[in-house]
Amino acid sequence: MAREEGTDILFRCAHTRYIIAMNLERITVEFHAEEDRLMVRVFFDRTSEIQFWLTRRLVKRIWPVLLQMAQAKPDIQMQPNPEARKALLGFQHEKALQEVKFSKATQEPGREHPLGSAPMLVSKVRARRNQKGQTVLSLSPREGNGVDLALGDTLLHGFLKLMQDTASKAEWDLTLAVPALAPAVEEETNRTVN
Repeated sequence: MAREEGTDILFRCAHTRYIIAMNLERITVEFHAEEDRLMVRVFFDRTSEIQFWLTRRLVKRIWPVLLQMAQAKPDIQMQPNPEARKALLGFQHEKALQEVKFSKATQEPGREHPLGSAPMLVSKVRARRNQKGQTVLSLSPREGNGVDLALGDTLLHGFLKLMQDTASKAEWDLTLAVPALAPAVEEETNRTVN
């Protein structure tokens, strides 16, 4: 999945809040059967990548949070009716997916790994909105350095789609659904023709 303008990666360590901010290029999500986990790879600044594992349990727990972040936009929150909010979210999700550039994952040797060459096993995720209105996912292992991913709306919806598709391929029996636009259904009425 290609980058979105103004999307940043912020590295955290135990002693300082942020080490460096970098521009995100793309995100891939793949299922690794031998680990029974999703491998998320985030490529940035044409030279680096971070890798982290998401377990089934974590995906199940963060999905509702990610949907809440997608629904946190003011134009969705202004809707007084919950069904209208869901419909608007579905519309915005479909619109965002048309803007995302999906492609097959490729191997890119020679990239630097600022968090280490072994993928980080994410044990804690926090989500919030930053001053730019982006969703910030703070991903942390049980111990050690973590990372903050600042995702704009289009990239957030693209990430949701990647997680949906990959979790489905993993056959985890999770229902990762984004509210969809309901097709208009004509009511059947009894008609008499003379």
